[in-house]
Amino acid sequence: MQKISFKIIFGFVTAVIFSGAAYAETQVPQSMQQMQMSFAPLVRKTGPAVVNIYAKRIVQERMRSISPLFNDPFFNQFFNAPQFGGPVRQRIENSLGSGVVVDADGVIATNNHVIKDATEINVVMADGREFPAEKLLADARTDLAILKIHTKGEKLPVLELTDSDAVEVGDLVLAIGNPFAVGQTVTSGIVSGVARTDVGISDYSFFIQTDAAINPGNSGGALIDMQGRLIGINSAIFSRDGGSLGIGFAIPANMVKTIIDAARHGSKVMRPWTGISAQAITPDMVESLGLKKAQGALTNHIHPDSPAAKAGIKTGDVILAINGKEVQDPAALKFRLATMPVGTPLRLQVFRAGKTFDVAMTAEAPPEVPPRNETLIKGANPFSGAVVANISPALIEDVGQLAQESGVVILKAEGGNAARLGLQKSDIILSVNGEKVTAVDQLKKLLDAGNAGQWQVQLQRGARVMNLTITG
Repeated sequence: MQKISFKIIFGFVTAVIFSGAAYAETQVPQSMQQMQMSFAPLVRKTGPAVVNIYAKRIVQERMRSISPLFNDPFFNQFFNAPQFGGPVRQRIENSLGSGVVVDADGVIATNNHVIKDATEINVVMADGREFPAEKLLADARTDLAILKIHTKGEKLPVLELTDSDAVEVGDLVLAIGNPFAVGQTVTSGIVSGVARTDVGISDYSFFIQTDAAINPGNSGGALIDMQGRLIGINSAIFSRDGGSLGIGFAIPANMVKTIIDAARHGSKVMRPWTGISAQAITPDMVESLGLKKAQGALTNHIHPDSPAAKAGIKTGDVILAINGKEVQDPAALKFRLATMPVGTPLRLQVFRAGKTFDVAMTAEAPPEVPPRNETLIKGANPFSGAVVANISPALIEDVGQLAQESGVVILKAEGGNAARLGLQKSDIILSVNGEKVTAVDQLKKLLDAGNAGQWQVQLQRGARVMNLTITG
């Protein structure tokens, strides 16, 4: 028979099983201290490093127009201009979030959406002290931001980042933040999922899932393990009414570390480029590819001048792992690469024609070839008011995935004819009056040539190609 003994660690009963033929009496707690189940020691250690963040931003809103039709969102997507609605006024909007002190000199990690477009940011420590904060770096693609407060030499309590790849389903965790502005709150739970890549919260979807209650105001707060180490930044919840349903998502600490390192070096986030485009493997592809299960990233395009092409990666190869880390799907491949500094040696495990082998390459900075030539379009043409640029690997890294890897893309369309026509960021200009658009300078020449009041324009928006006839 097996003998089971129990002991209390941070308030949890753990079972240790000893093999043996003889039965021994079960040990029971010997004191009140052993019987007390509490996270208090852990919270006392970590709570002071979790802060509240108050951000102010100025937003513009349109006042009631002369016709209620112009206030309809559907109508306004086609007629989004001041002359079609009422006057625009400004108002101050306040937002609340949380943050984590990651450096004793006052460096704080939080979510980008907590401080996005903020004109004023204040940080309140757990003990009530308040400091103005400056933004060191904001990365919308990961939804992370790094702030700095000046404490006049006073060292702050810090949360140590741990290796988030070591986190497993079933691990006990605490979520610390400031939900609903009620003050610092702690909730407990377990890790209910790792490597969640189908959440769609940011460009780098790879999240730790937890059932520890996370509510509005917890964004940017800490998800910690039972050693008091930061395993993730709480970022989002699955909710039907704004409240917690037991499904929360945290950005892994390994991704947080890359953004902190970039902020410390005073540079923008530089992610390595391999030139690989990939798609998910569906169950009906498994047999034709010769795989045992739907796992990995199926390459569907390789940039001809990329490190992947030079290393011999081909379209149709399946990437199974990178530097020993399993790749479940394209989002996981993207995440793994994003956590590696430029210049890192890469070892890809590749499956091709029934065989698995390793391919070595080096993570490179994405090249800006051709130069982006960012230009504001002016004049009497459909693109007046739009900012356009040449597409390159570096530009794609800055703005996110595009439908084409060459040509001309719209970066902004916030005024003029471009806004009135509903043109959008990331729209790719394929052709004007039947001529293919390949570069910004060529586009300008086509627009300057005139067209007797009528334009034939072809755009690509995601997977959709649109043909527009514009008159006037």
